[in-house]
Amino acid sequence: MPLTADEDIRELLTTARTIALVGASDRPDRPSYGVMKRLQDHGYRVIPVNPQITGEHVHGEFVFRELGQLGDSIDIVDIFRRSDAVGAIVDDAIAIGAKAIWMQLGVVNDEAAARAEAAGLKVIMDRCPAIEIPRLGIGPVGQD
Repeated sequence: MPLTADEDIRELLTTARTIALVGASDRPDRPSYGVMKRLQDHGYRVIPVNPQITGEHVHGEFVFRELGQLGDSIDIVDIFRRSDAVGAIVDDAIAIGAKAIWMQLGVVNDEAAARAEAAGLKVIMDRCPAIEIPRLGIGPVGQD
């Protein structure tokens, strides 16, 4: 079952340090652009992933084509894609050893969530970490 309890979401957000943001945008009018900046401002390392802008930089971070290119350990894969695109992203997240999948507001894929959970990943659906952090009163990362 996806995480829904405040204490579980709080634990994930307070222990995570590195987030891969799939569907990152270099356009300021896109929600992923603002969310990435808010997460960075909160202390997370956010690595953008988007095949359409690979090689560009968003908020100072190099944009990767796919999760498989990342050499860093990823705590959360934050997904800004349509629900029907989540399955392949979850498979990639499992393959790189990510610890959690976070599907953004409006993104729900029960089948992909079940696969992620079966592989030991935590799953959150239809929520935004940039909303949950202030709602739960979580301070900046690394300042426990």
